[in-house]
Amino acid sequence: MTRLKDIAAKTGVSVVTVSKALRDAPDVSPPVKTRIQLLAQQLGYIPDSSAQVLRTRRTKLLGVAVPSLSNPILSRIVTAIEERSFELGFQVLVAQTLDIPEREETCIRRFLSRRVDGLFVLPAYRLGTEARIYQELAAGRVPIVLLGHAAPFCNQFISIETDDLPASHAATQHLLKLGHKRIAYFTGPSVTPWTQERLEGYRRALRAANLEVDDKLIFQAGRTIEDGSKTALQMINESCDATAVQTVNDFVAVGCGEELLKQGLKIPEDISIAGFGNIVLSQYFRVPLTTVNQPKLRLGVAAMEAMQRLLLGKPAEGKRLAAELVVRASTGIASATNPLTRLKAGLEK
Repeated sequence: MTRLKDIAAKTGVSVVTVSKALRDAPDVSPPVKTRIQLLAQQLGYIPDSSAQVLRTRRTKLLGVAVPSLSNPILSRIVTAIEERSFELGFQVLVAQTLDIPEREETCIRRFLSRRVDGLFVLPAYRLGTEARIYQELAAGRVPIVLLGHAAPFCNQFISIETDDLPASHAATQHLLKLGHKRIAYFTGPSVTPWTQERLEGYRRALRAANLEVDDKLIFQAGRTIEDGSKTALQMINESCDATAVQTVNDFVAVGCGEELLKQGLKIPEDISIAGFGNIVLSQYFRVPLTTVNQPKLRLGVAAMEAMQRLLLGKPAEGKRLAAELVVRASTGIASATNPLTRLKAGLEK
């Protein structure tokens, strides 16, 4: 392995000068700096990161803890963080918490043991107002940026998130303008702030249209394609009179749509469906989904911008980024008849 003193011997300068040149220090003349840098490249010199850590007290490591990289929303956000981190000379370590608080705590502690310079965390949400690991993080000096809504147990940190409430409100308004007055809503895990905001957006849009919020139209669905399929069957079995379904995310919308198509309904002629997220699957579903486009890459960029300020010891502010409605083929004029009641009657014959 090539060492600094090997480069110094070949260039006829001191080891200190070589070190400064490779760090692009201003007190080394450009010709000497260029000669040293070219030779280092030719010799395959690799800086000793441990020595750099001792000198700068920075590891140039950033930790990212998210529930799962299989989630296309999160994978895009993490991609944006990694791309910008790479440009700035940072390495990103990623861990999946699987939305399990105990696993999340272990992931965070492992990052801290690696002396990461900063942490990005999408919290595993809890019902409690306090969480020990977040109290410890607040007492420490490692910069933290939340990749999602702040909850009571972690609201001392800045967060970068989608402005979910108005986005969901816009989706419900879209269905109302198409003549739908009985809109079912498939909600997600009740403990998560994004679920709560999206449901509240739906409720406010109904109230603004002078329509009563009927709890019989609100179904606890979850967050997966399988959850959407099961909840669609539940909706049919309960003789729901909805002419449209709005869902907490695109996975649930796809599961719901697939089940309704399987049962012989036409989308949107019989029933309309709207999702949330605008994952790639939503565009290529059998009936392309009307959905809300979350600004995935912009969320990642904004998170990294906030982290940069924190790493420099500067104040940073949280951001709520607007999401836009994307209208596709899955929503249309409300059916004059009750499609789900008609389907239920057919199934019982």
